[in-house]
Amino acid sequence: MTVRIAIPEPTSADTEYNQRSLPPYLAALQSAGATPIVVPLHERQDRVARLLTGVQGILLPGSRYDVDPQRFGEDRIPSCGPADPARTAVDELLIQDAFSLHKPILAICHGAQTLNVWCNGSLYQDLPTQVGATVNHSPGRHVAEAHPVRIKPGSRLAHLLPAGEPTEPQVNSSHHQAIHQVGAPLCAAAVSPADGVVEAVELDSPDHFVVAVQWHPERTYVSSAFSRSLFAAFIHAAESWKPRPVEESVVASTISRP
Repeated sequence: MTVRIAIPEPTSADTEYNQRSLPPYLAALQSAGATPIVVPLHERQDRVARLLTGVQGILLPGSRYDVDPQRFGEDRIPSCGPADPARTAVDELLIQDAFSLHKPILAICHGAQTLNVWCNGSLYQDLPTQVGATVNHSPGRHVAEAHPVRIKPGSRLAHLLPAGEPTEPQVNSSHHQAIHQVGAPLCAAAVSPADGVVEAVELDSPDHFVVAVQWHPERTYVSSAFSRSLFAAFIHAAESWKPRPVEESVVASTISRP
């Protein structure tokens, strides 16, 4: 039976953005052998919870909205954009379900930032303001190779690099926020070598696939072997997932987030 992957709508209010950005995620999941289950952002939480009982993995996509800095204990700076509370609420429900039941997670761009904050990490609210302009992290969605990323040796992400691929692959980039302090129990898996900005984090656990990247592998699924490898590993983890015993799930739900 084909695995089912839950993916929330990217935004709750921008239909044009959703219509443009969602199809590449769906196409990548389908090409990797999964059935995407789109989660509406205006659905009641109990209905979302019931939907999650039938999925084996979670994909958190990008968004045109920012993460609310109050969620990581900071005041908003002028260059921080508006948040999307409906997307935040659904993301948190999906992340809690995944951590409680050890479902695999692939988080992309805004999804990576949300995951990091859920794990008690923090963000740069605006890279040009707070880090500088060493690297252009937002050249646009049509630039396939914006800058290199340095992948941590021995990381799960490093093992996903196909043979013959450079150890510092070029990635696309469409963001102005980024991970600042990495939230426990995540660890940094890739950085931008020019400015040190964290480009990927992952869970330090051999039996729970949680990988979050700042770039957009769904956009380069056809052209990039690395992007295909990332989706393939995610889907393989979902295919291998089995429900945890009720006792373990209850314990995990109480300790997964401080």
